Amino acid sequence: MMEDQIVLNTDKWIDNYADYMYNYAITRVNNSDLAKDLVQETFFAGLKSAKNFQGKSTERTWLVSILKRKIIDHYRKINSKKGKAEVRMNFYDEGENEGNWLEERVPQSWDNQSEKLIENEELKNQLDLCIDKLPEKYAMVFRMKTIQEFETEEICKELDITASNLWVIIHRARTQLRKCMEDNWFNI
Repeated sequence: MMEDQIVLNTDKWIDNYADYMYNYAITRVNNSDLAKDLVQETFFAGLKSAKNFQGKSTERTWLVSILKRKIIDHYRKINSKKGKAEVRMNFYDEGENEGNWLEERVPQSWDNQSEKLIENEELKNQLDLCIDKLPEKYAMVFRMKTIQEFETEEICKELDITASNLWVIIHRARTQLRKCMEDNWFNI
């Protein structure tokens, strides 16, 4: 008896997953061109290994797992090059706090699990308060795109806005959230 082959909808990958994967990559590599390249490499790798897809997860989850490996490979590659033993991670783009972390000096996570849970809950509560302070449309778009993980096209259709308008709103919401978190969480 022949085993059923799971068919991937590769023609729709860019429409369905490119925005999500780009956002995932950009937050981890902090470089727009590199993020685009990693997403493109992920799609190529997915096409090449489509026959290995077993359907144990969604297409998006499977593609994101490939993207994670691409990001890890990227950092391994930079770290293995002579003279580039440090990976710098940007944490502010402007102002008096502008700067980078050196990877080996990034604060390490706490060992105490209960303290982590308390910290995460407090952070979540503060973030929720900051989101509530956003203009209503900003908060709605931010929640739909970032928290509920709606696709760009769905949000635009639902709210009758253009994709470029959506990204302007997301950028402004993130800027205001960062300011709110800096004022109310990081300076405690």
